Amino acid sequence: MDGRYLLVGLGNPGREFKRQRHNVGFMLLDHLAEEHDLAFGRVRHRALTASGRMAGEPVMLAKPQTFMNLSGHAVSQLLRYYRVPLDRLLVIFDDLDLPLGALRFRESGGTGGHKGMGSIVEQLGSKSFARLRVGIGRPPGRMDPADYVLRPFGAQEESLLSLVLVQAAAGILTYLTEGITAAISRHNRVLGGDE
Repeated sequence: MDGRYLLVGLGNPGREFKRQRHNVGFMLLDHLAEEHDLAFGRVRHRALTASGRMAGEPVMLAKPQTFMNLSGHAVSQLLRYYRVPLDRLLVIFDDLDLPLGALRFRESGGTGGHKGMGSIVEQLGSKSFARLRVGIGRPPGRMDPADYVLRPFGAQEESLLSLVLVQAAAGILTYLTEGITAAISRHNRVLGGDE
């Protein structure tokens, strides 16, 4: 499929990880798949994939099955095999440094200490690809961030998370149809906050 976009959500495979903060990338891809009648079926190049069209654009949604810290292996294999250029890659991941409700599209940038993003940058040898950071907030008190990201969202957070997924999905459609600059200017915001 020429000209396809590769939308990668980061997370950890397995039922026990499904609703954890670290899996917000997987959650957003599940939301997109449901919204656009796409089905995750096959594992291709170490990622669970769904292909089809969104807003008229050919897309592949990919959830690496390598566990978070090795996500780059799946992403690099998919890009090479399907000949997807870096300017058609969008990686979605959780960010501790943003509050729950925050969405941040970026054209390129660092890893923010995120192990999955670190693996992707290392495997691709480049930081020049679009990403969507989804805020999950800071751990309370002295909790270890590594433990915090593996905790599920609380009951009160779930309603805000639902709104985040809807807004993030709208931002991704803007990215597909108008590009990353439009997604940045229109969809970078904090939902449920003061903005």
